[in-house]
Amino acid sequence: MAKASTDKKKIKELLERGVEKIVVKKHLESRLLRGERLRVKHGIDPTGPNIHIGRATQLWKLKAFQELGHQVVLIIGDYTAQIGDASDKQAMRKCLTKKEIAQNMKDYEKQIGKILETDKAELRYNSEWLSKLTARDILLLSMHFTAQQLIQRRNFKERWDKGQPIGLHELDYPLLQGYDSVAIKADVELGGFDQLFNLLAGREIQRIARQQPQDIMTLKMLFGLDGRKMATSWGNVINISDEPNKMFGKIMSMKDELMVSYFELCTQLPLKDVAAIKTSLAKRQVNPRDVKAKLAKEVVTLYHGSRAAQKAEEEFERVFKKKAPPSQIPVFKTTLKQSPIMDLLKQSGLAPSKSEAKRLILSGAVKINGKTKNKWQETIGIKEGMVIKVGKRKFIKIKKG
Repeated sequence: MAKASTDKKKIKELLERGVEKIVVKKHLESRLLRGERLRVKHGIDPTGPNIHIGRATQLWKLKAFQELGHQVVLIIGDYTAQIGDASDKQAMRKCLTKKEIAQNMKDYEKQIGKILETDKAELRYNSEWLSKLTARDILLLSMHFTAQQLIQRRNFKERWDKGQPIGLHELDYPLLQGYDSVAIKADVELGGFDQLFNLLAGREIQRIARQQPQDIMTLKMLFGLDGRKMATSWGNVINISDEPNKMFGKIMSMKDELMVSYFELCTQLPLKDVAAIKTSLAKRQVNPRDVKAKLAKEVVTLYHGSRAAQKAEEEFERVFKKKAPPSQIPVFKTTLKQSPIMDLLKQSGLAPSKSEAKRLILSGAVKINGKTKNKWQETIGIKEGMVIKVGKRKFIKIKKG
């Protein structure tokens, strides 16, 4: 078997960049330095159709292992997604149907291919083995864990203390994820820090199966644009499939205090450069807006290339600095000659509901052809080419017919 690279500098960065905790660090480091070719596992449950850059931090770490010559094993949790990982959930999550899962993971390989060399990765679906487990198999696994162990997990304990329901199926999730490690004979498993319990369960289940327990690498949490955990349900995400202008604009809208962690976790900028940026921000030697623009270019370049990043920056400057409309405005077709303004905002997709449309109007966030509209009862005459703007980033152009 071919040996992996033992480049000490790259191994050091692998073990340190964005890493929260390693179990067992000395063991993993020694194997890396010996050039052992490791099977590095990571699982993604297709609970939504898009992979956001919070999830992508783990894919980039897999990429680092891949570049050293290790075997990446990426598991799409088409079976476990039917249960849903409760690691970061404050309430019992909805179980997905097989149809919903199939729809969600339709473009997963394409999105993953933006980061990993998928032809060199081992791509597996955990229904291959989990669907074959019998009730007896599950019971035998369960005998090695206690209810106390599972319920004492932070999020379960919080729900228990509040009298909120905890589904029995949720308690099974760590056992199934752990069994994935047995099925593919993992040497290392990557995950977010909130998944530590699940990853440790994998070590225990490997011991039961008389395999050498996997080492574990957990990564730092990437917070969403508003400072909360990045979650699709909160709308504070940047998806790796977002088009360049949208991606650039989202990054420019983020909280300033998040920038340094984004440079570390979401770019390939050398850590010494990240440290220099952190120092210059702390000493107020640079304009945070300029630093954020650099961050936006770095992220867009990773997923769309440098030319697209440059164009996205130019477009952002044009719209938000020079106050010009976007060069390409989405078109809304209608045959109406007039419409109540709240109906128009909802039907065109500029507001999700009439109540939100009313709030936007009253807050002065709605402009038609550059004029602010603040009367929610107003009926609007609809004309060809009319431009409606909501907030700083939402535009539509009216097309009749």
